[in-house]
Amino acid sequence: MTFVAGCASLPAAPKNERSPDDPWEPLNRQIHGFNTGLDKITLKPIAKAWQKVVPQWMRTGVGNFSENLRAPLHAINHFLQGKPKSGFKSTGRFLMNSTVGIGGLLDAATDAGLEKEPEGFGQTFAVWGMPKGPYVVLPIFGPRTFSDALAIPLNWAADPLIWYRNSSVRDKIYFVRLIDVRQRLFKAEQLIEGSADPYVAIREAYLQRREYLILDGEIPEDEDPYDDLFDEEFEDEEDY
Repeated sequence: MTFVAGCASLPAAPKNERSPDDPWEPLNRQIHGFNTGLDKITLKPIAKAWQKVVPQWMRTGVGNFSENLRAPLHAINHFLQGKPKSGFKSTGRFLMNSTVGIGGLLDAATDAGLEKEPEGFGQTFAVWGMPKGPYVVLPIFGPRTFSDALAIPLNWAADPLIWYRNSSVRDKIYFVRLIDVRQRLFKAEQLIEGSADPYVAIREAYLQRREYLILDGEIPEDEDPYDDLFDEEFEDEEDY
């Protein structure tokens, strides 16, 4: 899930001046405003309390645990994209962190040289040639392209936690994961709030980061001015 708070959304650009990627800008801005307001009264204050009260080592462990549960999603999509080496690498990360890393609380795989390579079904759709479609802002879930929005159910189905039958425990873990994601967005939020139009900053950051991930980072650095907004801190959360 993606929650990024910003200033009040500015009016949509005139129809003849809109980005070709964002034909639904007026509606998207309204939903952006709704998400921002909802975040300010729910997740943001809880995430601030989480960051203040929970020790860094514990927050790091929660982040590692969440990342480890996404390893099967990454592996499946590497294989579907015809990248078996990366698929086995992600599988190895999952196995190592689930065992040596004490259920994923420790990132033993990175220490062993198995760096994470995030992939989701939205990226796979793009590799298969599916058009990205219009940019869209979803209630709660935030920015997506139309094809990425279609990939959300598949991304959820590839999460091992969703198949855990004890709903009470599962829902609590989901909530903690969500709060952990939100508190890691504070750095990006500062950059967004300093922009002239937070809505446009988020849109351009999302679209350029998406292209960066699809092309496995093979984009010239000077062509990605918004990359700092979607850095490693939450690149994997774009799948949710």
